[in-house]
Amino acid sequence: MASILLIGRDDALLEGLAQMLAHAGHAPHTAPTTLEAVEIAAAEHPLVAIVDRDEAVAHPEVARLPLESGGALLVYHGGASTAVSLPPSLQRFVMAELTLPLERHRLITLVQRVEERLRATGRGEDRSPDHRAS
Repeated sequence: MASILLIGRDDALLEGLAQMLAHAGHAPHTAPTTLEAVEIAAAEHPLVAIVDRDEAVAHPEVARLPLESGGALLVYHGGASTAVSLPPSLQRFVMAELTLPLERHRLITLVQRVEERLRATGRGEDRSPDHRAS
């Protein structure tokens, strides 16, 4: 089970994605803004952050969310394509761009791929009491 952070202002879309991810065995969290996402990420250290494209362009600092080691940032947009590309400073942090809700199955596949990569590389955080900083 992976902790997944969904960031965006489309409540209906995020709720549908959260239900789909929960059904797949993940723990989804939603945030309407990057500011709220930072607070959630600091507490949860999600494996994957899925960010609305407009929010990512407006707040490129979203690339520095405290994700779990080996985690990934995905960017999504609605059905209408946009001519504005992601800033280069953000592009290098983004694993994939999705059109949601059309690419829901691709989203699940990407989350599974990140989980598999984490298991294969052992890059996940060790949250046991013996390994916490004093």
